[in-house]
Amino acid sequence: MSQPLDPSEYVARLAFRRDLHQTLEEAHRKLRELHDIEINRIGQKLGIQEAEKKPTSFVKEATFTTLKFEPKKGERLTDFEVADKKNNLPDKFQQAYAILRQNNAVINSRYSGPDYEYSYWLYGEDRIFRQKRKPQT
Repeated sequence: MSQPLDPSEYVARLAFRRDLHQTLEEAHRKLRELHDIEINRIGQKLGIQEAEKKPTSFVKEATFTTLKFEPKKGERLTDFEVADKKNNLPDKFQQAYAILRQNNAVINSRYSGPDYEYSYWLYGEDRIFRQKRKPQT
């Protein structure tokens, strides 16, 4: 029979597992980013146009507006907003995140339906960005 762990060794093992989990999550995120970059590079090489990659149907914007967004300012983007996973209901956030991920919504190719007030995109892990759309003339 094995000896019970002393509390400090137990805490050390838990910290090691937490750190390992975080490292694996970061590696997974980087692999996904590299995959997306490679897919875009191959698409460009094959001559796939941006219009071909745009979705033809959109979910209701309420899927995104139910999230809690915080206003931010940036040099290049000026005014935009960010929804963090930790500040939102997990199921609502995950649904919106999955839609943007599936549609490869990034800053240069944002997700936005014809009647949307905002455009949405992903950057990094566990964050959804949005910016008010400019009026169409």
